[in-house]
Amino acid sequence: MESSSVAVDILSLEQVAESELDEMWSFVRTKKNQRWLWLAIDHETRSVLAFVFGKRKDVVFRKLKALLKPFGISRFYTDDWGTYERNLAGFEHIVSKRNTQRIERKNLNFRTRIKRLCRKTICYSKSVIMHDIVIGLVINILEFGLCIDALIDYCRT
Repeated sequence: MESSSVAVDILSLEQVAESELDEMWSFVRTKKNQRWLWLAIDHETRSVLAFVFGKRKDVVFRKLKALLKPFGISRFYTDDWGTYERNLAGFEHIVSKRNTQRIERKNLNFRTRIKRLCRKTICYSKSVIMHDIVIGLVINILEFGLCIDALIDYCRT
C-alpha cells in the first residue's frame, strides 16, 4: 500500500540560496520492500526544508523538487545519483562531497535517533503508513519543535 500524502513543513517563504539534497534507505517489513526518505536542507542554516517518502525513483524526487519551488533555490548540492542529474538543470546542480557533508551528518543523526532508519535493527515498520507517520513525526519534533500535545489538539479539530 502506498501513502498518498506528502510530508512537508515550510519554514518560511524567504529565499534560500543553496540546498543540499539526499536520500536515505529504510524498509517496511522486509529489506526487499525498500522505502526511501528524500530530504532537503538549507545549506547555510542546516534546517530541514522538506522531505518526502517513496521509492528511489525520479517521480518521487520531482515531488520533493515541487515542495522546494517556493523557496526559490538557485543551487542544489547532491551526490552522484542519476536522478539529480536528470531532473536538475546543469547550472543549478553541483555534485560535491564537500558540499553535502551537512546533510550526510543530518542523515547520521536521524539514523541514530530513529531506529527504523538503521540498516541493522530489530525496530522496523510493518506498514508503509506507519513507517511514514512515525519517521515524519520524529523529524517534525526534532527539527521544528512540534510538541505532541499540539499535534493531538490539531488532529482533534
